[in-house]
Amino acid sequence: MPALSCFKAYDIRGRLGIDLDEAITARIGRAFAEALRARRVVVGRDCRASSMALSEALIAALIDEGAEVLDLGLCGTEEMYWATKAFAADGGIEVTASHNPMDYNGLKLVRAGSAPLDTATGLGAIKVLAEANNFGPAKPGGTRRDVAHQARETYVRAVMGFIEPAALRPLFIVVNCGNGAAGPTFDAIAAALAAKGAPLRFQRMHHDPDGSFPNGIPNPLLPENRPATAEAVRRHKADLGIAFDGDFDRCFFFDANGDFIDGEYIVGLLAQVFLTKEPGARIVHDPRVIWNTQDIVASAGGTAIQTKTGHAFLKQALRDHDAVYGGEMSAHHYFRDFASCDSGMIPWLLIAELMGRTGKSLADLVAHRRAAFPSSGEMNFTLPDPPAALARVRAAYLPVAAEVDEMDGLGLSFAHWRFSLRASNTEPVVRLNVESRGDARLVRAKVEEICKVLLS
Repeated sequence: MPALSCFKAYDIRGRLGIDLDEAITARIGRAFAEALRARRVVVGRDCRASSMALSEALIAALIDEGAEVLDLGLCGTEEMYWATKAFAADGGIEVTASHNPMDYNGLKLVRAGSAPLDTATGLGAIKVLAEANNFGPAKPGGTRRDVAHQARETYVRAVMGFIEPAALRPLFIVVNCGNGAAGPTFDAIAAALAAKGAPLRFQRMHHDPDGSFPNGIPNPLLPENRPATAEAVRRHKADLGIAFDGDFDRCFFFDANGDFIDGEYIVGLLAQVFLTKEPGARIVHDPRVIWNTQDIVASAGGTAIQTKTGHAFLKQALRDHDAVYGGEMSAHHYFRDFASCDSGMIPWLLIAELMGRTGKSLADLVAHRRAAFPSSGEMNFTLPDPPAALARVRAAYLPVAAEVDEMDGLGLSFAHWRFSLRASNTEPVVRLNVESRGDARLVRAKVEEICKVLLS
């Protein structure tokens, strides 16, 4: 049988009708159950037009392997994560393409306990079985159970457990769900907050799930997708703006001025929150922009642990080090007490609580950190020969670097600044981040300097 191109390092995704369809999804479902010997599997889906059909094919295949399928229906990836643990399932699958283009879909998969699944921990075996497609007749005992209502109630209780509603102060928040899966789940959390007397008001926008994405693919990481939320914050004179991606495992923040808050500063704030709650805790971070987070953790008496970029690495690091929290600048935030998985709903609740406890605006909370450790934000360069471009940068800067970090791409530190340069695994793109100690002009100068080397 031909190789399946939809298998990636940590999940499954591809173009509909080319890399992925209902038949391929069914093969993956049977392979998942066989490889993991899964007797109980949680299945959820996002709101893409193709997700219902793919989900039905997946569920039927799991039943054919004799598995009990716990069907969550429309939900976010993090709801699948939590349900996999809460229902003691042998694995979980979310049908989603998150922020990918309209003609894509995919599957996010976890093992028992919502442990990450990658090539080394079972994804490779699933790929081999799916490609062989030698499953035989259906096995007895397979069933399907709708647990959507029960699962969401359990999930909302878990998320609400991260905050003390009494610490919240009145806030008016613009919420942009991007017509993705977030709307119904957000409403359930908002109802739970109201029941606790939380003084929060919300202005919802692009709220209803709509797989045609009439307001564009929900990916607030892209600068061109931010103005809608920013303008709504200013128009409604809100205290805070939040925006989600398609399966809402990422949450993005805007202050009361409508200014976008770069992810590394949110990582720092959340590290601060958890070190207040749990002094001396371990905090995991990715290697792209690090100085702000490391400074906050050290100042609060915690231990900062760096790991490679990517959800499988962050989740495993949280488990290996019993870290209370882990964050990536790309807006993935991981929580030990949430099955060591990422959530897009927990971060905004924690930031709202922090604003309530401190009496400060989000702009005030990050102003000092931005000044102390200015950064460029991640810049992407499409290049004809990325390896050659990386080699030029290496040759120019490695001989004079004070510290060299090759955990994930090339990270070089100097007396007052550092940069991280990584090549994409899937496209001819390199990603650059530059940061400094208190010198925004130096950041701009070094960005210009490195760009000349990259593009020469």
